[in-house]
Amino acid sequence: MPNIKSAKKRVIVNQKKTEQNKNIRSEVRTAIKKVEALIKDNKAEEAKALLPNTFALIDSAASKNIIHANNAANKKARLAKKIDALKGAAAPAPAKAEVKEEVKAAPVAEAATEAPAEEPVKKTTRKPRAKKAEEPKAE
Repeated sequence: MPNIKSAKKRVIVNQKKTEQNKNIRSEVRTAIKKVEALIKDNKAEEAKALLPNTFALIDSAASKNIIHANNAANKKARLAKKIDALKGAAAPAPAKAEVKEEVKAAPVAEAATEAPAEEPVKKTTRKPRAKKAEEPKAE
């Protein structure tokens, strides 16, 4: 047990924060379990409706550093993948190809009308090598 007043306070504050973090982590797990239970029962529409709230809880926990950002991304990706698998191949894929074509076409048209951009200057951190004096070749 600490003897210094500030150390005693840190122990108390850490206990409170640990309890709050446990509660938030528990909420995230519960929300994920609810969505997975709906997926297991083949209730795609209900699971899809609950998904934004679950994603918000996961993002909130990640922003508070309760779970790592990559862990949050993995949790969200797994849930989305499960819901997409539940729908199956019946639903057509979104028109991403059309959007990509438009995005690719627009910069090409703009680049043709604008002057070419200057290339960025490469910064080097090391000193340039000293050039050796060339000796004349004997014939």
